[in-house]
Amino acid sequence: MPTTRTMTSSAPAGARAQANRRRILDVAAGELARNPAASMEEIATAAGVVRRTLYGHFPTRDALIDGILDLASEDIAHTLRTLETDEPVAVTSARCTIALWRVGDKYRLLFKMTDTNLGPRIEERLAPVHAHGSAILRQGQRLGIYSDHLPAEVLSRALSGLVLALLEARHDGIWTEPDPAVAAARLCLITSGVPPAEADEISRAAAELENTQAAAEQL
Repeated sequence: MPTTRTMTSSAPAGARAQANRRRILDVAAGELARNPAASMEEIATAAGVVRRTLYGHFPTRDALIDGILDLASEDIAHTLRTLETDEPVAVTSARCTIALWRVGDKYRLLFKMTDTNLGPRIEERLAPVHAHGSAILRQGQRLGIYSDHLPAEVLSRALSGLVLALLEARHDGIWTEPDPAVAAARLCLITSGVPPAEADEISRAAAELENTQAAAEQL
């Protein structure tokens, strides 16, 4: 059965209204990450708007949740890297992990709420991520770069769970790695079957490529 999504198209038009809407979504994502039970009133206060403004953009809590999930989907889709013919598949994998890490902290707890009534909607938004990861892993398995101890689809989900666990450990202060994005990419490569020394080299090279791209996008 298709997932029913709450319509949010009633949001006021105009550049200022859209900027307010984005700010509310950014703040709401952070508030819900800290406290999944945060009320609409608490979110409005944190966003620095009155309740009327919040409800003008998002008439229900479900509409707000769907807005956050859509925003998360857009942010995550922007991080996905396509397989380039002149780029090794392991480098592309590492770049994806690093890019996802850099946006993942914002949504880490929201995406952990798959055992709540948000589960179907979250899984809907994560489906492209799993499909993208599976395609890269499958290509790596065909080339003999990654081990085939798990089907690509299963390995993709396992790696997503691993990255979320690392994000949570980082947030809780029990993992103090100085360069966590690179470390996460390295661990994902090792889990996929890449030798540790090679995984370290690849993840660092991928980080340099990501830094270069991020700098170019800011110009």
